[in-house]
Amino acid sequence: MSDSFWEVAVDAPLSQAFTYRANKTLPSGLLKRGMSVRIPFGKQKRNGVILGPSVESLDYNIREIDEVEATRPDLPEKFLLWLEWLSEYYLHPIGQVISMAFPPLSPQKRERKSKRAPIVSATKESEHKVLNQDQRDVYEAIHSHRGFGVHLLYGVTGSGKTEVYLELLKSVLEDGKQALILVPEISLTPQLISRFARRFGAQIAVIHSHLTPRERTNQWWSIVNGEKSILIGARSALFCPMSRLGMIVVDEEHEPSFKQDESLKYHGRDAAVVLAQKYDCPIVLGSATPSLESWWNHLKGRYRLHQLSKRAQGQDLPSIEVVDLRHEREKRKTSKDENPFWMSAVLHAKIDDRIKKGEQVALFLNRRGVAQTVLCTSCGRTCSCPNCAVTLTLHGRAHLVCHYCDYHENLGESCAHCSDGDLKVLGMGTELLESDLGKIYPRARIARADRDEIRNREDLEELIESMEKGSIDILIGTQMIAKGLDFPRLTLVGLVLADVGFNLPDFRSSERSFQLISQVSGRAGRSLGVSPGEVVIQTYNPHHESIRFAQSHDYVGFAQNELNLRSDLVYPPYGKLACLRIHGLDQPSVRQAAEHIASRARALQDQFEPYRLIQVLGPAQAPLAKIRNRHRMQMLVKSPSSSILNRFCRQLLSGKSVVIRGVKVQIDIDPIHML
Repeated sequence: MSDSFWEVAVDAPLSQAFTYRANKTLPSGLLKRGMSVRIPFGKQKRNGVILGPSVESLDYNIREIDEVEATRPDLPEKFLLWLEWLSEYYLHPIGQVISMAFPPLSPQKRERKSKRAPIVSATKESEHKVLNQDQRDVYEAIHSHRGFGVHLLYGVTGSGKTEVYLELLKSVLEDGKQALILVPEISLTPQLISRFARRFGAQIAVIHSHLTPRERTNQWWSIVNGEKSILIGARSALFCPMSRLGMIVVDEEHEPSFKQDESLKYHGRDAAVVLAQKYDCPIVLGSATPSLESWWNHLKGRYRLHQLSKRAQGQDLPSIEVVDLRHEREKRKTSKDENPFWMSAVLHAKIDDRIKKGEQVALFLNRRGVAQTVLCTSCGRTCSCPNCAVTLTLHGRAHLVCHYCDYHENLGESCAHCSDGDLKVLGMGTELLESDLGKIYPRARIARADRDEIRNREDLEELIESMEKGSIDILIGTQMIAKGLDFPRLTLVGLVLADVGFNLPDFRSSERSFQLISQVSGRAGRSLGVSPGEVVIQTYNPHHESIRFAQSHDYVGFAQNELNLRSDLVYPPYGKLACLRIHGLDQPSVRQAAEHIASRARALQDQFEPYRLIQVLGPAQAPLAKIRNRHRMQMLVKSPSSSILNRFCRQLLSGKSVVIRGVKVQIDIDPIHML
């Protein structure tokens, strides 16, 4: 070994690190592991991070490290070990993984005045709420365990999990440590941040996708320099190196948005558990509907379970009434019901009651627009996206939009295929609900929360403020309103069509449906002094397991039922899963590449006995067979062992023989989205 040669991770789509020689002008002993340096790479100068000394090479053409990059801090050893684990586990180039650990801009010597609102409003620290007995018991149980441990905090909606987090953070700060709070991006609202700011004042830093590059950089440095002690953020906040990390909290740990779908396909929750392990600190995973992976880890004794089974102020959980839309359809044939086709008599009566009482109603439908399909009744063709294998969604009166590539066109008076004028609109969306409710309740103040209406964080903040002030009577929304929000006057929640998502080609569809129904239902009746919370679930499948267990607030029963189904098929958490996505502009080339990879997989299984435990499913067309003009195929790889799966996938995709011009192969370890 020599201190003249170093392995350097470079931000490039290449799996290995590169050997460089120390420039003779650099002082001896200056370079070390975790240090950022400037190096020549191809025809450019790039930043790299030293991984350690390299075996001295006889190749005298090795290029030199030019200088130390003084504007970037050295990465702590524990943090660097975690980054190396991410690269290894998710099969992603080490240089690209490490590049995520730095802010977008260099530090700014002189602070510029900003017209934007501050990231965290100036708030004086205030007296904290006194924990109830259940919260106190959970706090003591978690606080008594020192060192690494995973604590699963299973608390019903409104049980006061956040107050437990705040009390734990107080202890962390008293020990001179820092803490990381991860929440789903959609939950990063002023409502949540202000709760932490009221307790900890200026000690809070926040990182999320809606910050400007300068704001993100400044927040990053405030944590790295130790100016602030608590970092609240979405999954990317994991990549802020904290030298004094003493606790991690992952709120709503079941949320699919913790999984990144682009580039490094990591899962924020799972990565956070390993980060806590590297730092030997506790991690708390909180949810009213824990992921089955986390629940299974509790059953196996790997995670410690802590429960909050009652709402913090003693309120009852909302009552849930299920309306069978099949019966509603039959009733309409003999009655003079003038309600919109999507509104049952039960839901209508309950909305009337809440409006008269001056309370708030939320209607949930996980579909945007007016309708999902426009069909020609003459030729049977639907209005489809030319770039994607999906139908166009109708917005407004005549605007057709693809929700995948944003292609749009105007709806003509006649069918573009057969020139017949008999076009029929099928389905519904949040825009249709808003229009219909405006006709039924012309004096009601109605707001809509979906990606068409809420385009940035400021829009969401205004909506939340309006709900808190009581200046909205009926809120219509997609999953944007399903979790993390707490509105005192909201007493009635209606799920307009709970069936959305039941029959997706994804083994997690029932779990997601149960979680969504339970989380939406949990928005109702969270405060004292208003009517008890009520929920109306409209469905064509009233006996679906996700509805049956959600109606009785029985998470444990649902989890056991779903785990039994997964066990038979060796799906997670009983087995490990990888998804290989093969895509390109030329369909025959995509198919050829997929068949070649499948052939390699069979050859590997014939050659190595441990791989015979692996199941390779496919290749087959992806459920969404074309997106943005790229044809898509996929393969699923199931294995009882994580290490065997990792080795198999690494061998399967190694070498240039799997590459076909114009075709990309992406691997997703522990996939969440299967479409």
